[in-house]
Amino acid sequence: MQQVISTLASGQNWLVLTGAGVSADSGVPTYRDKEGAWQRLPPVTHQQFMAKQSARQRFWARNMVGWRFMLEAQPNVAHLALAALEKTTAVSHLVTQNVDGLHQRAGSRRVIDLHGRVDTVSCMGCGLRHHRGTLQNWLEQLNPEFSQLAGVIGPDGDAHIDKLDYSSMQIPDCEHCGGILKPDAVFFGDSIPKTRLDQARQQLTSAQGLLVVGSSLAVYSGYRFCLWAQAEGKPIVILNQGATRADPIASLKVDSPCASILQKWLLSC
Repeated sequence: MQQVISTLASGQNWLVLTGAGVSADSGVPTYRDKEGAWQRLPPVTHQQFMAKQSARQRFWARNMVGWRFMLEAQPNVAHLALAALEKTTAVSHLVTQNVDGLHQRAGSRRVIDLHGRVDTVSCMGCGLRHHRGTLQNWLEQLNPEFSQLAGVIGPDGDAHIDKLDYSSMQIPDCEHCGGILKPDAVFFGDSIPKTRLDQARQQLTSAQGLLVVGSSLAVYSGYRFCLWAQAEGKPIVILNQGATRADPIASLKVDSPCASILQKWLLSC
């Protein structure tokens, strides 16, 4: 641990890539366990959401329950430490795979939401954007039987309530054009917008090195940052409980909760 802190404190302008592990202490669960095994029911994919009314009914029923929890989740010590490290210039930029917005609520300003956010919703037809909260009353009023449900919350704001008949679920359409409304998050099966990815790659190129916090890197969208850093000869430091896909190419790896290490790094600045 001391070697990691010394390495991080030896320079400035680290690019930080965060995953679901950062939000775990806020009560937002991770996708995978410490062995990297998937630990939740399959999410609705982008293709399913766009093609099937039934898939959208399933999604919005789960999301309506999950949204209440996401509103209550608060930034934890790790989020706050990263925000403070940004102010010291130790952290140049933060790229997060999370969609919960907790980094911004903690005070981080230079954040790239790699997979988007769940607190805004856009029409897939005309592009009209809504805050997610404006849909909640609509959903609960038209679906009182679903609004009373509770379930285990997922890292993307869904609730695990799959063994139900969703056929009566009323779902919102765009008030302007009647198009499909979808959260501004990258669903499984979808692609990260090229401009967002290019911006993140540029930040890595100008950074001293890459720090991965709370991510197994099982998904290529995060793992590619380690491949980029390796190609550019930059150090790769990983703080994560459990194995990651990039362990073989990491310069340093600590298998422990990230909050205490981030706090010690902050104190060394």
